[in-house]
Amino acid sequence: MPSTAMVITEGYLDDDHGKTAHGLIRGSERFKLVAVLDSKFSGRDAGEVLDGVNRGIPVFASLEQMLEELPEKPQYAIVGVATEGGKLPDAWLPILARAAGLGISLVSGMHKLLGAYPELAVAAKKSGARLVDIRRPKPVEELAFFTGEIYRVRPPRIAVLGTDCAVGKRTTCRLTMEMCREAGIKTEMIYTGQTGWMQGYPHGFILDATPNDFVSGELEKAVVACARELEPELILLEGQSALRNPFGPCGAELILSGDAKHVILQHMPFHTYIEGVERPECRVADPVDEIELIKMFGATTIAVCLNGWGGSPAELKAAQEELQARLQIPVIRPLEEGVQALLPAIRGIIK
Repeated sequence: MPSTAMVITEGYLDDDHGKTAHGLIRGSERFKLVAVLDSKFSGRDAGEVLDGVNRGIPVFASLEQMLEELPEKPQYAIVGVATEGGKLPDAWLPILARAAGLGISLVSGMHKLLGAYPELAVAAKKSGARLVDIRRPKPVEELAFFTGEIYRVRPPRIAVLGTDCAVGKRTTCRLTMEMCREAGIKTEMIYTGQTGWMQGYPHGFILDATPNDFVSGELEKAVVACARELEPELILLEGQSALRNPFGPCGAELILSGDAKHVILQHMPFHTYIEGVERPECRVADPVDEIELIKMFGATTIAVCLNGWGGSPAELKAAQEELQARLQIPVIRPLEEGVQALLPAIRGIIK
């Protein structure tokens, strides 16, 4: 049974840095989300704030209010944001310390581990709460090195890549998986980030907590295990960062080490610069150019999915039509119209 959990976003619920919370609000097999803590949106439903869909997840202004109004105390409190540098906001430490002091275990995907904060370590030790750090690196002896076994995996792989961080790769991956399953295609997803683990996918690894020498091997191991244990017809690979992101170039591993021959490209048309830096050298790539780069790595882009953050619905529709005319492949608005338009191309891949 999923464990009950609250997610802390405190001011970030409507921000792209709140992507961990966004994924959990949209669904998790590992945790049953019962509340969100964010004083900016207190009194509203978290799903309604996120995308206009009421999901029965109340937002509270404080830990005290949440505990007073919920029928029972959540088992876990999850850090629902991913910030630059991977450190907790200072204002969150008292909230987390109070939760841990009440016996609520803490879950974080930040690079700075929970136990490195003395107030959290002390509170957890006194109450018996657990401190769960998703990005705690594995011991080297537990890591896999690339073997080439990936080339014997029969189910085709589609990598969901993006033109930047936080553009919706994981969400599109999940929506595509759900759509394929509804269409009768046995589909699994390989997670590569903290939120995927929190959502409960059975196979994957935390890419940016893995030493570079072992990224290819850990990816291969996850794909091979998924194919062997679950026997899917299709495997989706969740992308991280972007091929051209100077903060952490990423994506080639999924094509080369994951042997993904096809790509779904996630793009935010109203996003001019790579997240975190506004320089002419760091402009987000035009999808036409990114598709050419992907082709050079040996994969074919079957569709482009758009994230409308920063634009109006009319502007997003216009961007979709303009890209569709230029690319001559499906261009989709996943949150507005679903991903059903991907189905013909996917059926062609799994034949």
